[in-house]
Amino acid sequence: MADKEKSDDVIIIKKYANRRLYNTDSSSYITLDHLAEMTREGVEFQVIDAKSGADITHQILTQIIMDEEAAGSQMLPVAFLRDLIGMYGNSMQAMVPHYLEMSMAQFRENQLKMRKAFEDSMGSNPLAKLAQQNMAMFKAATDAFMPGMVKGAPEEGEAKEEDAKPSAQSSDDLDELRKQMAAMKEQIDKLSN
Repeated sequence: MADKEKSDDVIIIKKYANRRLYNTDSSSYITLDHLAEMTREGVEFQVIDAKSGADITHQILTQIIMDEEAAGSQMLPVAFLRDLIGMYGNSMQAMVPHYLEMSMAQFRENQLKMRKAFEDSMGSNPLAKLAQQNMAMFKAATDAFMPGMVKGAPEEGEAKEEDAKPSAQSSDDLDELRKQMAAMKEQIDKLSN
């Protein structure tokens, strides 16, 4: 494991003078985009300057943010950036990193709670159940009036569409539905006059 320069599941990335990044875990050259993806996936890494041995992870992560912001994925509001810049050299500067870390941890925790609450509420939500029933009725109506229009895999034990042959029962059901529709149309016409 020492030859991979990996400690406690932290991948070591070496940055060379030619601005190339070398992943010592995969023994391959990577880009800032790769590091951004690794960050999104929660992969821990440390970027080391190959010549001096200095830890430059902070600079590289800042560069990734700058690239994301320049590419149009602007997430940091101008007012926040102004406030952040204003904190440099301020007597409170030392407290800002800890505050931002705590704020992001709280944000992630709240995000997880909201997602869980939403998923839990969908299971017991009467409106969600009603929507499922409405979709089932819509599918049944579509099947009745336009056979073959609803695509999907056949249910277990059901024949495929091309193998299915219309039965006398389904023809009778369809005729009955058509008669009911004609009667309803007639009643609507009478009401509108």
